[in-house]
Amino acid sequence: MLNDVTFGQYYPVRSFVHNMDPRAKIIFVIAYIVAIFLADNFFGLAAVILFLLVAVLLSRVPFGRVLRSVKMILFLVIFTAVLNLFFYAGESAYEPLLQWGIVRITWESVVNTVYLAVRLFLLVLGTSLLTLTTTPVSLTDGLESLLKPLSYIKVPVHELALIMSIALRFIPILIDETNRIVSAQKARGADFDTGGIVKRAKAMIPVLIPLLVSAFRRAEELSDAMDARCYRGSKGRTKYKKLRFTWRDLVGFFYFAALITGVVLLNVYLGGRFEFLAWILN
Repeated sequence: MLNDVTFGQYYPVRSFVHNMDPRAKIIFVIAYIVAIFLADNFFGLAAVILFLLVAVLLSRVPFGRVLRSVKMILFLVIFTAVLNLFFYAGESAYEPLLQWGIVRITWESVVNTVYLAVRLFLLVLGTSLLTLTTTPVSLTDGLESLLKPLSYIKVPVHELALIMSIALRFIPILIDETNRIVSAQKARGADFDTGGIVKRAKAMIPVLIPLLVSAFRRAEELSDAMDARCYRGSKGRTKYKKLRFTWRDLVGFFYFAALITGVVLLNVYLGGRFEFLAWILN
C-alpha cells in the first residue's frame, strides 16, 4: 500500500508536460480542479476524463503509474459512497429502490454516489500527475514565484516554499524507510499480513518508534547540510535556473480554457446530473 503513494515521486522522462513551466502547471492544476467542481453532469465529467487521458498521453507517464494513486483513497471513496447511497434522499420523484427504517435508497442517491466517486477519482489522478511530471525543486521554484507578491506584505514566501518542497521530498524517503523497517521486522518473525484491521494496526506500532527516530535523524542531517552550505534564508539568494514561459504553456492555456468553456456549456445546455436521470428513466 505504501508503494502506491505517488505524491512527491517524480517520473523521469522527456515529454511535453515535463518541459512545461512549473508555474503554468500549478495554475493548470488549479484550473483542472475548478473544472471538476464546475461539472454538474456526467457529460462534463466525461469531458474532464477525456482531457486527463490526453494529458497523461502527453506526459508519457504509464497509465498504471497514475492509477496507483487511487489505491490510497479507496477506503475514503467507499466510505463516502456508502453514506451518500444510504442517507442521501434528495427530492425523488420516483419510488425508492429500497426502504428500511431510516435507510432509503433512491435513484437520486445512486446517481449522486456515482457522480461523487468519479469526481474524487479525477481529483486525485489529476493532482498526482503534477508531482509525477515536476521535480520537487521545480515545484518549489514555481510556488515561490507565484507567491512572490505576498513577500511585499512580509510573508516569508521562500521559507514556505522550502517547507513544501521538503515535505514533498520526505514522503517517498519515509515510505522507503518504512518498507525497510517492515522488512527487517518480518525477518525477525513479525507478522503484518494476517488478521483483521485491528491486529494489523497493532502490528504497525513497533514500526512507528524506529521510523520516528529515523525521521529526526534525517531532519538533523538535512539541517547540518544546509548549515554547511551557509544557508541563511531568502536574503541575498539568487537562482541558477530562471523560469520562463514557452509556447507549451500557451498551448496549455488554450487547452484548459477550452476545457472550462466546454464544461460550462455542457452544464447550460444539458442540465445537471438529475436532469440526466430524468432523461434516462423517461
